[in-house]
Amino acid sequence: MIRFIKSAKSSVDYPESLKEVVLVGRSNVGKSSFINAVFNQKAAYVGKTPGKTRLLNFFAVDDRYTLVDVPGYGFAKLSNNEIVAFGEMMEEYFSKRQALKLMVMITDIRHKPTGDDLDMIEFARYHHLNTLVIANKDDKLSNNQCLKQIKLIKEILGVNEVMAFSAIEKTDSAKIRDLIEKHL
Repeated sequence: MIRFIKSAKSSVDYPESLKEVVLVGRSNVGKSSFINAVFNQKAAYVGKTPGKTRLLNFFAVDDRYTLVDVPGYGFAKLSNNEIVAFGEMMEEYFSKRQALKLMVMITDIRHKPTGDDLDMIEFARYHHLNTLVIANKDDKLSNNQCLKQIKLIKEILGVNEVMAFSAIEKTDSAKIRDLIEKHL
């Protein structure tokens, strides 16, 4: 079971947590839909336009760990000031959060990773953070296309494992929950 705890902008507002998983990805990649599908309940707001998430959103998962949904990066319409504020918010979270144990990066399986995706992977490596890459929207491609895209995503991001997923079909939700817990 997953439940919303609170939204926060800075470390003074973060809730207490022993273990955290941060969920990152481009705007409109399906992070909120991923949360709702993997945990089989409507816990996260899913907007119709990119860039609706503007704060760090904290969710308790079975009271065992905290999932943190962060604003998407990339093509959401943000002013330069908002981009700088987002960067500062993320830097503060990643550098100060002792409870952070795992980064789950959501990508769109239909597209190759962007420079922003590469920057985020490098950011995780710099902070010595384990990373799990999920390629969402696999229902949009054939199995053969999915295999080719997964190979491409692995090569570009320099990771050994990428898991295909569909928030619509909720494919392998239990396996993803198990993988997250294994990493914790």
